[in-house]
Amino acid sequence: MKIAIDAMGGDNAPEEIVKGVELARDAFPDMTFQLFGPSDRLTPLVRNADRITVMHAASVIAMEDEPVRAVRSKKDSSIVLAATAVKNGEADAFFSAGNTGAVLAAGLFIIGRVKGIDRPALTTTLPVVTGDASGSFTMLDVGANADYKLSNLEQFAILGNFYGQTVMGIKQPRIGLLNNGTEADKGDKVHREAYQQLSESTQLNFIGNVESRELLNGAADVVVTDGFTGNATLKAIEGTALSMMSLIRAKIMGSTSAKVGYVLSRKAFHQVGQVMDYSKHGGAVLLGLKGAVIKTHGSSKAETVRNTMSQIHQIVESGLIQQTIDYFEHERAEKAADDQTEK
Repeated sequence: MKIAIDAMGGDNAPEEIVKGVELARDAFPDMTFQLFGPSDRLTPLVRNADRITVMHAASVIAMEDEPVRAVRSKKDSSIVLAATAVKNGEADAFFSAGNTGAVLAAGLFIIGRVKGIDRPALTTTLPVVTGDASGSFTMLDVGANADYKLSNLEQFAILGNFYGQTVMGIKQPRIGLLNNGTEADKGDKVHREAYQQLSESTQLNFIGNVESRELLNGAADVVVTDGFTGNATLKAIEGTALSMMSLIRAKIMGSTSAKVGYVLSRKAFHQVGQVMDYSKHGGAVLLGLKGAVIKTHGSSKAETVRNTMSQIHQIVESGLIQQTIDYFEHERAEKAADDQTEK
C-alpha cells in the first residue's frame, strides 16, 4: 500500500515527519511512502531510502493560510500534490499534520465526496479509562462541519458504524448520540428527530443518547455529534487530561512526602499517562471521501506519526473506503428505484 505524505505539515515538520515515516517503514513491510515537499529539505533527512520516495513540492501551505484559497492557488504545494496522488490512484491514503482546513479542502475539492454523502465527517478515536483501561471509542464529527442537519447526523452514524466494524473490529458497534441528557426528548429539534430516526434503524445498534461526562467510561463504541459540539468536546477532553497531568506533577514536586509517594507509585502513574495519551490512537480520519484522508495533531512527533501509519494500515487493509462507496451507491440506486416505482 502506498501512502502520500505532506512532509511539510505540522510544528515539527519535516524532521519529525520523516523520522516517523522511517519508523513506520520498519514496522510495516507492505507499506511504501511518498514524501511531498521541497526535495532539498527532505532528501538529506532520509537516512534509509528503502520504500521511501521524495516527491518534490515547491511550495507549502502554512498554518495561517486561508485554507480554500491556499488549496486553489498553491497547486504545487505538498498538501495539494499528496491529495492529487490519491485522486489519481497513485496512492492509497493521504496523511498530513498540517493546516486542518487545507487538508479538509483538499479532501473535498481534489479527492471528492462519496456520492450520497452530503458532508464528510472528521473522525477520531479516544481512550476508555475505566475497567481494564484498554478500550477506546470513536467520535464523529469533531470539526469538519459546524453547521448541520438531520441527514448529516444519520450519515455520520452509518459512517461511524462502518469504521467501528472494519477498523476497530467490533461486530455490532454501540452507536450513541451525544446530547445533554439520556432521555429521548433531550436536546434541540434536530437531535430529538435524530434520536427517533436512529432508533428506527434496523442496520444500526443504536443505544440512545449519551452524555459527555460518560464518554471516557465507555458509554458507546461510536459517538455521533455535529462538528461544533464534537470539536468543543474533544478539546475539553484533551485540555482536561493535560491540565490534570500538570496539576499532579506540580503537587508531586511540591513536597517531599509526595515525591516519596510518587516513587512508590511510579508504575501506576506511568500506566495512567499511557492510557491518557491520545496520540497512541492515531489521527482523525475524514470519512465520506472517495479516498483515505488522515489528519494528525500539528504538534505530532515521530512516534505519533508512526502510530498514525498503523491506523492508516488498518484503514487501507480493511477496505473501508470501498465498502462505504458501495453501500451509499446501493442506497442511492434503491432510492432511485423506489422513486421510479412511485411515479
